[in-house]
Amino acid sequence: MLQETETTPRPLESPTDGTPGWLKLPGLAQLGPAFFTALRPTPLSQPHWIARNADVARLAGIDPQWLQSEEALVILSGSTVAEGTQPVATVYSGHQFGVWAGQLGDGRAILLGETRGGQEIQLKGSGRTPYSRMGDGRAVLRSSIREYLCSEAMHGLGIPTTRAMALIGSPDAVYREQPETAAVVARVAPSFIRFGHFEHFSARGDEASLRKLADHVIDRFYPECRSGEAFEGNAYAQLLHAVSERTAALLAQWQAVGFCHGVMNTDNMSILGLTIDYGPFQFLDAYVPGHICNHSDNRGRYAFDQQPSVAYWNLLCLAQALLPLIGKEETARAALESYPPAFAREFKLRMAAKMGLPSRAAESEAFVQVLQSLFDLMAQDAVDYTIFWRRLSHAANATGSEAPSAQFAPVRDLFLQRELADSWLDRYRELLAQHADPAACKAMLRVNPRFVLRNHLGEMAIRAASQGDFSLVNTLQDILTTPFDEHPGHDSLADFPPDWASHISISCSS
Repeated sequence: MLQETETTPRPLESPTDGTPGWLKLPGLAQLGPAFFTALRPTPLSQPHWIARNADVARLAGIDPQWLQSEEALVILSGSTVAEGTQPVATVYSGHQFGVWAGQLGDGRAILLGETRGGQEIQLKGSGRTPYSRMGDGRAVLRSSIREYLCSEAMHGLGIPTTRAMALIGSPDAVYREQPETAAVVARVAPSFIRFGHFEHFSARGDEASLRKLADHVIDRFYPECRSGEAFEGNAYAQLLHAVSERTAALLAQWQAVGFCHGVMNTDNMSILGLTIDYGPFQFLDAYVPGHICNHSDNRGRYAFDQQPSVAYWNLLCLAQALLPLIGKEETARAALESYPPAFAREFKLRMAAKMGLPSRAAESEAFVQVLQSLFDLMAQDAVDYTIFWRRLSHAANATGSEAPSAQFAPVRDLFLQRELADSWLDRYRELLAQHADPAACKAMLRVNPRFVLRNHLGEMAIRAASQGDFSLVNTLQDILTTPFDEHPGHDSLADFPPDWASHISISCSS
């Protein structure tokens, strides 16, 4: 545990008579004082509800009605601490933009505890911790709205993610580029352990704590690693392999749906393969492979098309951290070998599904060629990514007497190079006929969303919320929960982005 300073929050006494039935000490905090600092959140003044999520409350084993109570408001805003609980902030390290940053930690996030549903509740924006460095420990309204909505949007898309149970605002001033108001997101996950937690103890040469952490993760989340025979029964190598497989699957889902994370530092990578830490993220509007969504990313390290390779680089950092436990470098490398083929396999399967093709088609050379030529054409014409796939889904499922050219006209109209689009559509229809699978074709409408959280939608919700109108936040939450449905009456939320959307600038500042 860090030494206390004048700015370090005053630790709480550890509970001696147990904790309430719905909240207990989180697993990481049970490993010992080297892993955390106990402290109270810093209260917000005049906290008020912006949004609540009954579905996440149920996931956590909490009665959704509790979210209507004053008790929920003061606890989830950090204004009070539930009796018998022990909030903590955890320490970790990591690589940021490819450079070793040393010790980091929960600089503005505090774990309240773990619920009976096996979910941890963490307050983001709940005040300074010993790991805040020069920060104020707060989060502003705009970034909190984006995280709240996007975590639920990703869940609606079926992509592993942390969740959001509540969003709470306050008139308290927070200073970034200009004065803004504060907010807290109560986010939920089975665990918030990151690659950086392992890097921290490995970098310090604290093998005992590193082993304790790895054993906790294996026993709690990867028990199969204890009984597996791979890598000569080395459980730590099997853990690295399992995390690599989960990460490959996650990145394939990001790329398939057009999601840019924006800050893939090792301390923003979940050991459970979850999407975590929503900062300057973006869903693609136009398909631009090298799109950079983070204004702070001057060199494009985290550009959209770089994400799969960055994830692999991050896994190499995790492997280096685990090497004292794995023992042999060749064993660690072998545990990572599955990432490239696993990502390629998962990505092709997801793209085949987006095209309405059965999984067997994903391995055909014809499919790979058609997919690559599509990406090339979409990039040349900067075609809207989400609208293309949704229109393709409707066209492939259209029935009636219309000629194929008429059915696919809305797809063709998205391209500037119409003749090239016609040629590609001919090849696509041939592939569709060759692998005729009505079920896979029909499933396109449950694979290609109508709605994603585009930047301009988030910005519209933020602007309204800054004026005290939270209706669009709640509307978007409802729609993004079921993004494959048509949601009549909300066509504008699925339309092309307005011209001003291209001028939205999102950075790491929040």
